[in-house]
Amino acid sequence: MHLTAKDLETLAKRGISEAKLEEQILMLKEGFPYLKIEGAVTPGHGLTVASPELIRQSEEMWLKYLAGGAKVMKMVPASGAASRMFKDLFAFLNGKSDKPDNDFIKKFFENIEKFAFFPKLNFLCLQLFGYSIDSLVKMGRYKDIVDILLSNSGMNYGKLPKALLEFHKETGGSRTPLQEHLAEGAQYAAGKDGKVHLHFTVSEDHVPLVQAKLEEIKGVMEHAYGVEYDITLSVQKPSTDTVAATMQGEPYRENEELFFRPGGHGALIENLNDLDADVIFIKNIDNLVPDALRQPTISFKMVLGGVLVGVKKKIDQYCEALSKGVPSGETMVEMLDFLRSKLCVTHDKAAEMSPEELRDYLFSKFNRPTRVCGMVKNEGEPGGGPFLCYNSDGTVSPQILESSQIDPHDKEAQKLLKEATHFNPVDLAVSIKDYKGKKFNLPDYVDKATGFISVKSRDGVEIKALELPGLWNGAMSDWNTVMVEVPVETFNPVKTVNDLLRPTHQPS
Repeated sequence: MHLTAKDLETLAKRGISEAKLEEQILMLKEGFPYLKIEGAVTPGHGLTVASPELIRQSEEMWLKYLAGGAKVMKMVPASGAASRMFKDLFAFLNGKSDKPDNDFIKKFFENIEKFAFFPKLNFLCLQLFGYSIDSLVKMGRYKDIVDILLSNSGMNYGKLPKALLEFHKETGGSRTPLQEHLAEGAQYAAGKDGKVHLHFTVSEDHVPLVQAKLEEIKGVMEHAYGVEYDITLSVQKPSTDTVAATMQGEPYRENEELFFRPGGHGALIENLNDLDADVIFIKNIDNLVPDALRQPTISFKMVLGGVLVGVKKKIDQYCEALSKGVPSGETMVEMLDFLRSKLCVTHDKAAEMSPEELRDYLFSKFNRPTRVCGMVKNEGEPGGGPFLCYNSDGTVSPQILESSQIDPHDKEAQKLLKEATHFNPVDLAVSIKDYKGKKFNLPDYVDKATGFISVKSRDGVEIKALELPGLWNGAMSDWNTVMVEVPVETFNPVKTVNDLLRPTHQPS
């Protein structure tokens, strides 16, 4: 592939090597292989269902771990704009009808007073039009109300990040997702020193806005929860952007310059790699509830943390023993059983290995980052979720897959897909340090073959976009993985504005 002087300048500016560019172009040309699955992870088959006893033990272990001085952090991917939340409102604003013309828009206006942002929206309508929302509705000026909510001249909700929208009502005001995550962190991740470490990944454009909001709320939240917050922000690195291609697989250019796009949430493995903590919780910005409904979330966050601490303690003991030589046959049988039963990693050839080969195999499997993933029952159509997958090294291990990674033409694979009972709501507790306390280099554990290609429209031209392996999918493919069922009450995402009308987002 011929690169111009301008191309080389673009690559240098982004911190992308020529080899990395060529690798991406090859992926765009050849695509990605489907993953071979052995079966769905289900209760008793790779998925732990938390008994009352396990919940009690895990919570106790977690509180003891915090009391011991461990550094815990909460990482919240929060870089997305809220525009998709208002897709239906944008369609109405740009449509021909001046009155609510579908169930979604009707529901929005029928319940508009229930939204936490209603007081501010009503105030702006009075200020800019001289009429309240109620009066504007009676006058049929629905679009004026939507315009004030979404546009720059009003609340600008069409372009703000979800982190800064008013989600929940509280006495005397409202709370944003940013505030709810600070509250949540204080309730299960405060260290022995009273500090709560939080990290938000945000888009570069939103950094000043998020910093300003944090400046406004930090002291108030510290007073309310009796903690001290240590909050950091990061942006997705330009070096993780991916080149776009023409439909023929050639590099796509604009103004003779290579065109790059953000590589999806999988790029955040680099941001995670920069953090330093003993345990890190990962959870999306829009999955939260008000204080009054948070108890199940707090309890099961402690369960995930406690399970992780217990598993990691055992792994560290095994790594320490294996680093000193070949343990006794009895000890290695115990280790192999732990690998199979707790981490659900199997290898058909393990029984044929010599003691030295088995020692090396066990060490390579244990000495990796570890994650405990919360799984929610899938009440709707089967889709992506937890599966036992075949790996290139001959092992089978638990993975979190998207349905697009499974061959739609393979009848057996589709049958296994339909047998999935759970999905991952992005609810993880992770350990990124080895048995000596040294950080792993997380990009080393990414399965590069698990990305995918999507087709996007760029000024009317169709282009191929390369999505990196997802943060909790292929980017963590080579991690030790334990899956635990968590109750549906802990999963309360806000994908559309009307989701805020659900009981879990309304004051009780």
